[in-house]
Amino acid sequence: MPKLPLFFARRYLFSKKSHSVINIISAVSSFAISIPVAAMVILLSVFNGFESMVESMYQSFDPEILVSPVKGKVFNKDSVPYQQLKATEGVEEASYFLEETALFKYRDREFVGGIMRGVDSLYDRVIPIDTLITEGEYKLQFGDFPQAVVGQGVAYTLGIRTAFYDPIIIMIPRRGKISSLLPTSYYREDRLFPGGIFALEADIDGKYMIVPMDFAQDLLDYDNMASGVMIKLENGANPEKTQQLISEYLGDDFKVQTRYQQKESFYRIMVYEKWGIYFIILLVLIVASFSLIGSLAMLIIDKREDMRTLVKMGSDISLVRKIFLTEGMLIYCIGALFGLILGIILAWVQQQFGVITISAETFLFDAYPVKLKLTDLIWITVTFISVSFIISRLTVMAMIPKKDIRMD
Repeated sequence: MPKLPLFFARRYLFSKKSHSVINIISAVSSFAISIPVAAMVILLSVFNGFESMVESMYQSFDPEILVSPVKGKVFNKDSVPYQQLKATEGVEEASYFLEETALFKYRDREFVGGIMRGVDSLYDRVIPIDTLITEGEYKLQFGDFPQAVVGQGVAYTLGIRTAFYDPIIIMIPRRGKISSLLPTSYYREDRLFPGGIFALEADIDGKYMIVPMDFAQDLLDYDNMASGVMIKLENGANPEKTQQLISEYLGDDFKVQTRYQQKESFYRIMVYEKWGIYFIILLVLIVASFSLIGSLAMLIIDKREDMRTLVKMGSDISLVRKIFLTEGMLIYCIGALFGLILGIILAWVQQQFGVITISAETFLFDAYPVKLKLTDLIWITVTFISVSFIISRLTVMAMIPKKDIRMD
């Protein structure tokens, strides 16, 4: 008996003798359903691609774990011992840094609101900064002379080129006398030379300049002080477990954040946007699914005589309903399955060959990034099966009332 509804449904849909306007309408309904399903696969995959691209950019500049003070901007490095951090389970390397907002001057140009990041000799072991270099090299010391690695946006604003060996002047307000209206005598300043230029994305390379740690400490008059510690984890290490271990011995005076927590608002917005896209396409899918109601209703009317025959042979309304419920789900699932396969193929082609390109020269990639995720495909499959069942069931319940036993 469980296979009987599927047998009748297949006969109604695929029998050579049953070709009619109803079959054409059913085919059109399947096609109408396949388009939003394919769109759902493609759009979610493109969103995943952009999300992965942005995450990879942040991973190139943000550490896996960041230690920073709860109060104030800096702390004494001795309060967060390097050897104790290095000995923590899961920690591969740690690097201290010192950040401050500064004014950059180069030749006759100025850049206000830049960020000077002073880093120690272990910085490139924690952050893959050397992979971002587009001009020059990552080298913060040339003999006795300090050098800076400048963000591409800052370099563009100031006209910095590593081939032109003019000094960069960095100006910092003296502590306790911070005002944009004060004369330059109230500022501390020092100079160093450009050694390299790095490129990532506008929000980062448009304001950052990386300098040696001792240069930043001298300029800021912060002897043995740091703004935070960047930590790189060993392969396979659990970030949450390592975070907990570090938090336990540092106490309440320090924040220990995973990469997700450092950009929590960003990741939360990305999740909300993805769900927003999902529900918008789901609404389109539901609207397209109304075509199934018409084709299923016409089929029920057309097969009225067959239903009477089944009832006279001893069938009950439950079996008749199951036949047409299965019929509706067959029509829907065939279209949705076609859309799913089409969407996967198109997304894979874009992922492998980058057919659709981005014309803007400001992007770090030429084609729309695409990333297929199994979890998305499972969600899409569950979605169209659920929608097909609900719509088919409501239509069948409305067209075949329980009291209509004799099918008059």
